[in-house]
Amino acid sequence: MSEIEHRDFTLTVLRVSGFHTWEHEATPEAAAAQKRRWTLNDFDIGKPLGRGKFGHVYLAREKRSNHIVALKVLFKSQLQQSQVEHQLRREVEIQSHLRHPNILRLYGYFYDQKRVYLILEYAAKGELYKELQKSKYFSERRAATYVASLARALIYCHGKHVIHRDIKPENLLVGAQGELKIADFGWSVHTFNRRRTMCGTLDYLPPEMVESVEHDASVDIWSLGVLCYEFLYGVPPFEAKEHSDTYRRIVQVDLKFPPKPAVSSAAKDLISQMLVKDSAQRLPLHKLLEHPWIVQNADPSGTYRG
Repeated sequence: MSEIEHRDFTLTVLRVSGFHTWEHEATPEAAAAQKRRWTLNDFDIGKPLGRGKFGHVYLAREKRSNHIVALKVLFKSQLQQSQVEHQLRREVEIQSHLRHPNILRLYGYFYDQKRVYLILEYAAKGELYKELQKSKYFSERRAATYVASLARALIYCHGKHVIHRDIKPENLLVGAQGELKIADFGWSVHTFNRRRTMCGTLDYLPPEMVESVEHDASVDIWSLGVLCYEFLYGVPPFEAKEHSDTYRRIVQVDLKFPPKPAVSSAAKDLISQMLVKDSAQRLPLHKLLEHPWIVQNADPSGTYRG
């Protein structure tokens, strides 16, 4: 785990973040807490919240502050086997510095001989993917509220030169008030230049990634268009039985709108303006927020209450 252990990470991240209780009160206890290294003994571990490729996520309570968090436990051996230590370090460095209501907070991390622990904000209503599976598809009001929230979060990220590169339902969580949170920054990158790396999830890949040409922040506009389509129809737009067919449909922007479920022409118009092959011609995110479909349907509070 050299990428992580060869640096003194004691509390660099926590110095700039910390729990809400600490952010508002610069108490001596808070200062002392920031100087010491976290250990598992600082937390009461609760029920499992989910499992991922490299470990598990648990509900936890930080004993000193009584703050409820999600503790992501990753196994070093699995991270090493998959050669993702560098990716994890980049994810931690990026996510820990982001402060936005629609981005899951990463408060800090610590590690022992076998595991790395990420201390994350707890999103009480869980995974959006499960909600979508349960509902099959979302109403236009719900979809527009979520898309507008994500557009605002991505505008914030792009302003900090962060490209997410993997926007999809599986990477989104829902907070206690019904607000959407971008939760996974595993493929994100902090950059001032165009990139060539192919990453993300096939159904959500833009043509420039499929064709291995340079890409920039507009890959996130494409992914948001795919997501909007999936919210309204229950399936991604370029889905096909074979990977090669999905690639072909993406490159050709083979966009079809099925008759059912019924979706308004305004929603289709927005999607069509985002899923454009020439990345420079995609609808900019600030223009998306002004689109009639968003203005008419999105809840200004940014939360969907059902």
